[in-house]
Amino acid sequence: MTTSTDAEVTPATRELVLDLHRRMVRIRRFEESSGKLVETGEMPGFLHLYVGQEAVAAGVMSVLTDDDQITSTHRGHGHAIAKGAEFRPMFAELYGKTTGYCKGRGGSMHIVDMSRGMLGANAIVGGGIPIAIGAAFASQYRGDGTVAVTFFGDGATNIGAFHESVNMAAVWDLPVIFVVENNGYAEFTSQERHMKLTDIAERASSYGIPGVIVDGMDALAVREVAMQAVERAKRGEGPTLIEAKTYRFFDHQGIKGMRIPYRDPAEVEAWKSRDAIRLIETIGIERGLATAEDFERIWAEVEAEIQDGIDFARTSPDPDPADILDDVYTS
Repeated sequence: MTTSTDAEVTPATRELVLDLHRRMVRIRRFEESSGKLVETGEMPGFLHLYVGQEAVAAGVMSVLTDDDQITSTHRGHGHAIAKGAEFRPMFAELYGKTTGYCKGRGGSMHIVDMSRGMLGANAIVGGGIPIAIGAAFASQYRGDGTVAVTFFGDGATNIGAFHESVNMAAVWDLPVIFVVENNGYAEFTSQERHMKLTDIAERASSYGIPGVIVDGMDALAVREVAMQAVERAKRGEGPTLIEAKTYRFFDHQGIKGMRIPYRDPAEVEAWKSRDAIRLIETIGIERGLATAEDFERIWAEVEAEIQDGIDFARTSPDPDPADILDDVYTS
């Protein structure tokens, strides 16, 4: 098992810092806006927000292509957006409109965009892991040089599908990267109450593959370990298990404060003080790679994009009940 500090770090550039910043800001503003729309009752359903964990999605996606495939979780908006998903069909899907990515039929936890290799979010804990194994096997069989990445939380590493999938990937040297977004809680249960391990990356040694721990609040660090894992997979050397230590700022679902007092408020504030977006802004300015004005411009551009996406969703058509069976069956 290694940590990201054990690896040689690629120097950051202006283009990279601004790219990672934009990916994270797009996630942050989409999630905050969606959460507020649900809390006011304008947007139907409920949401599992990704706020706080943006550096993981941004760092990993920055080294992938549209042909590389990913599987996601119930907290999957961030993965889709970081991989290039557009706000208009994202918001439309959450509103249940026909212009959404899944024509309004999938909702928050089932975003799919095959054109960008987004094989889908999955409401079942760990449900996306075996799907990524299938995608990686297909890549290996075709010899197309692509990789598959599967995202999941700490709780998913306790289920059978995780262990079976990692073992199969290891035995067959599949081009897949397992990314554990360890935010410390499986819904309301802290890690220390559902496993003896402190570092989930230790589980990699059981299957003879590398396990890497990375600061999940540092997008540059995440990118570095993801790049090494992708290069390893593309060389035919098999999978890597990456454990990103991160934190979600809001409750398990929704944008309001904790409905159940399962986290110490001081703990939440301590993690918020390490906000990934503020960190990369600080890095960019201190290293002379970007200015405060550069970052302010990105915030403003994303804000305009957010409003455009919401307006598009609000004015999009609702599904016709007569089409309820469309896309359900095939011949």
